[in-house]
Amino acid sequence: MQFVWWLLTIAVSLGAALWVFRADKKRSIPMPWLTAILRGALVAAACMLLVVPDSVNTRYETEKPVVLFLHDNSVSAGRALGADSTAYRQNIEALAAKLSDKYRVMHRAFGDRMSTDSLYSYQMQATDISSALNAAGELTGIDDAAAVILATDGIFNAGVSPAWAQIPWQGPLFTIGIGDSTREKDIRLSRVYANKTATLNSTFEVRADVLAALCRGYNGTLSLMEGNETVASSAVPVNSDRFDRSFSFAVKAEKAGLHHYTLILTTAEGEQNITNNRRDVFVEVADVRRKILIVANAPHPDITALRDALTSSDIYEVKTINADAGNISFAGYDALILHGLPSMRNRMANAIAAAHIPFWLIATRHMDIAAVNTLKQITHAGVAQGNGAEQVVNYHTSFNAFTPPLRIQAVTDKLPPLTTWMGNVMAAPGSDILFTRRTAAGVMPAWVMQHGETPTAILAGEGLWRWRLYEFRNTGGHDIIDECIRQTVAFLCTGKSGKSFEVTMPRRVWSDQEPVSFDATLLNASNERINTADVQLVIKDSAGRTQEFTMERSGTGYNINTGIHAGGRYSWTATTTYDGREQKTSGSFVVESVPLELMNTTADFSLLYNLAHRAGGSFVTTSGIPSLYDSVSSNSALKPVIITHAETVPLIQRKWYFIILLVIAVAEWLIRKYWLAQ
Repeated sequence: MQFVWWLLTIAVSLGAALWVFRADKKRSIPMPWLTAILRGALVAAACMLLVVPDSVNTRYETEKPVVLFLHDNSVSAGRALGADSTAYRQNIEALAAKLSDKYRVMHRAFGDRMSTDSLYSYQMQATDISSALNAAGELTGIDDAAAVILATDGIFNAGVSPAWAQIPWQGPLFTIGIGDSTREKDIRLSRVYANKTATLNSTFEVRADVLAALCRGYNGTLSLMEGNETVASSAVPVNSDRFDRSFSFAVKAEKAGLHHYTLILTTAEGEQNITNNRRDVFVEVADVRRKILIVANAPHPDITALRDALTSSDIYEVKTINADAGNISFAGYDALILHGLPSMRNRMANAIAAAHIPFWLIATRHMDIAAVNTLKQITHAGVAQGNGAEQVVNYHTSFNAFTPPLRIQAVTDKLPPLTTWMGNVMAAPGSDILFTRRTAAGVMPAWVMQHGETPTAILAGEGLWRWRLYEFRNTGGHDIIDECIRQTVAFLCTGKSGKSFEVTMPRRVWSDQEPVSFDATLLNASNERINTADVQLVIKDSAGRTQEFTMERSGTGYNINTGIHAGGRYSWTATTTYDGREQKTSGSFVVESVPLELMNTTADFSLLYNLAHRAGGSFVTTSGIPSLYDSVSSNSALKPVIITHAETVPLIQRKWYFIILLVIAVAEWLIRKYWLAQ
């Protein structure tokens, strides 16, 4: 069709030129062919506004390749550099300045987190190399060629092993080895294993991995202490320069409360780093065990996920049964987890309502939504039928039924979809929503908890087992998802205490790197949660120093973040006055100080060498920093990117085109006027 328009333009232009040529020839104009050419050009230019209404401006921009410096800002890196830290910094800054002529240079510090400032302060208390590499991929762009220069001692004590980490960007990785890789004489407790909770009169295990380097002939002792009393001990004979062995102690939980145990290794002769010869272990012995019944409509991997999450804590005694077994008794249980129930095959809505036991409904394809809605007087939630859809969930930041795990947002933002079998879930006012999902009708609850005389919880779909697998693959554990499951069941069991005023903590053992938080509930005479009264909280350390707080109102309850506390044992007292009666509750917690950065002080250059060569880069020590310029600049993967910017502009808006039209028209008019006047 465009070809036809061009033919018409040519025909009209030639016709206009021929007409002017004949007319001017009759007028005896000296050069009629000139005016004819000008008239034809003018008509052709005017027709072009219709045939080619737009013109394209093409602009080329050259973008420099990215070079990202990742600086290890942990305590161990600072200790490894020692007095050489100033020279190291000068060499790094000189290299960055030289590279900035050809590359776009970026800097980030890492340790237990990523940072853009204080690159050389060396104050971070942990090192997570794998997370730093993942963050580098997000910063540089996974589809762009970029170089990353990783400056570290290779010692990691958080996250997964970087040896198995994927390099999430297109480009080389260069590594700078900080510190000394020479092995020194050292015997240490590398890892300690113990349940955080145990049941009264049960026996629990405390296990420790002992590593020794260059300690042949050592014949010391590993002792498990509680206060000044030795609970158990074991000889540690080392008969080689590389020693790795696990030691286990069985401990009887004879007294309820929080127990502080200490594992101590005898110091080896000539050993310099003795900080890693001691580790603290805290175990809470509970005199009450919650009995949880999981009832499933059909076998499902979610059942195993729920059971494993709960049985990892000795507080819960879990039993799982299939609803087809028949004659199921709910008596004697503190909470029920109903997977795919009530269903068309197992109609037990009346039995659930009659049991007066807190329950958690987890929807599957077999769930009978109509039967679920008959429980509305208990759940206070109305549910619509769903067709089964894969829906991504998001953490609901205003959730306050309990204090969620610290890294919940980072983990759950990337969870695989939940297979949902509920449509619109109309939660009651005052309910707490842990996760939401986006549907065609808008944002709907996915994981919701309802308060009331019988607390209930609803999960709108299935797939908890996939969530646990994802978390394990990316973090090496199930801590976040398991904690959400345990805390949901703890929420259901809250009413079992019989107290109208209760203050709880997500856990009683904290790290000295994380803020300590509290939650509180106050019930009126109708067992409804209220927060009209003020709640005062007093925290006292072992030296008798106190801190006073007023708990913040959140939803229908209370919570407070009291900040980071130094290592040690603390006690607390919470007080409120409601309806003219003062109510008080108290407890204790421990802040654990684990010097992760001092547990291992030997640089791992082998790890850095393998990382660099696997990603097409090279490894140097701090003395070879200047040579990295040649390695980076000669790498063929790092090439400037030419970006083409195309802009479409209507031809009628081009000023130069209007000037051309005007010049042609004026030239023809002037020529004709001049010749006719002769």
